[in-house]
Amino acid sequence: MSAVQPTPAGHDSPNADGAPREAAGTDVDDRPRTGKRKGSLFGPGLIIAASFIGPGTLTTAIVTGASYGFALAWAVVFSIVATIVLQEMASRLGIGGRIGLGEAMRRTFENPIAKVLMVILVVAAIGIGGAAYAGGDTTGTALAVSSVLPIDIRIIIALIILAIFGLLVTGSYKVVEKVLMAMAVILALLFVATAFVVQPPFGEVLKGMFVPSIPAGAALTTIALIGTTVVPYNVFLHASLVQENWGEMEENKAIREARVDTVSSITLGGIITLAVMATAFGGMFLKGITAETGTDLARALEPLLGDAAGWVFALGLFCAGFTSALAGPLGAAYAICGVLGVSTDMKSWSFRIVWIAVLAIGALIALTGFEPVSIIIIAQAANGLLLPIIAVFLLITMNNRRLLGKHANGVVANVLGAMITLVVIGLAIYQLGGLAGMW
Repeated sequence: MSAVQPTPAGHDSPNADGAPREAAGTDVDDRPRTGKRKGSLFGPGLIIAASFIGPGTLTTAIVTGASYGFALAWAVVFSIVATIVLQEMASRLGIGGRIGLGEAMRRTFENPIAKVLMVILVVAAIGIGGAAYAGGDTTGTALAVSSVLPIDIRIIIALIILAIFGLLVTGSYKVVEKVLMAMAVILALLFVATAFVVQPPFGEVLKGMFVPSIPAGAALTTIALIGTTVVPYNVFLHASLVQENWGEMEENKAIREARVDTVSSITLGGIITLAVMATAFGGMFLKGITAETGTDLARALEPLLGDAAGWVFALGLFCAGFTSALAGPLGAAYAICGVLGVSTDMKSWSFRIVWIAVLAIGALIALTGFEPVSIIIIAQAANGLLLPIIAVFLLITMNNRRLLGKHANGVVANVLGAMITLVVIGLAIYQLGGLAGMW
């Protein structure tokens, strides 16, 4: 792996949005920025939060809370800190370097063999895996609707796919942002309010968040909690979304706003996960009720919420599933188009072809009820390999002052990034060993 090379004098290289970069003795794009923010202050960060709060995250949090109480809440806190550190670096890369992570990786891997392997790994982990997970997210969303409305699940799946297609085909960042933001807010209101209704022991909640412990048999659950939050494609997605939102704003102000957005939005995502876990803790664990699926929580809440329990859970699961099913194809398109060196403009045909393919495969999986276990295992293995590579690569890139200038990493960012990278590598080894049947 070699450092990102500066653009040769007299030659412009494409920016992530298709615009030419200024030829200079540095990779930093110094074109003046005088425009305003295109979207909301709390935009890209909330989209990232909405994308990792999916049916899998909710189910994992529910089963964890019902099985272990709040003992593993510290893993959620760690995963949120790790996600904030990685996503903050990705946002600085997008704003300070005016480049997406996929493009940065393509420019860095100069060896043809290394470049091909990198493309294969990204496509396998994010493209194929994203399609498999999109199928699961769509199914989870449809199940939420069918649990409260007597409609054939295949009709619901078709309507959800059409809704996602309609949103993405607009090619409008603002439209996608507003829908995902609205659903993230609904998720927060629902589950935080439900946690207050259940009222789990406050002392146990604090202890679980800040005193690490792993109960017997909970090692894989701990990894699952972290793995559902620290998602590889979100790093690609964030580096591109900040350019959509703050691409024309003055750099220093844009980075400050993006940092506020990242920290507050991802923290909100963590609060949602903790609220779901706390609800399962108070409503199930303390009452000796076990959970195997997410819907078990709705039944456990019936004594407290009555007939509203099913609707509350269904709405929460719908929002979680829809946001993940929408963000998945979008993140895959940014990642794959970036590493292939084609346009990442949301209205370009190359971008649309990728997300349509991912969405179509996900729809096929959801409509046929096919459970692609082997595909998911391959995707998990690829993600296990990809996340440490992305973390290491991100650290290297964020120290490239030719690319980022004054926005490169400082000592604190490097120390935090290195610590998180080491943990991510350890988790990847454990995950891959588990998939190989070593433990």
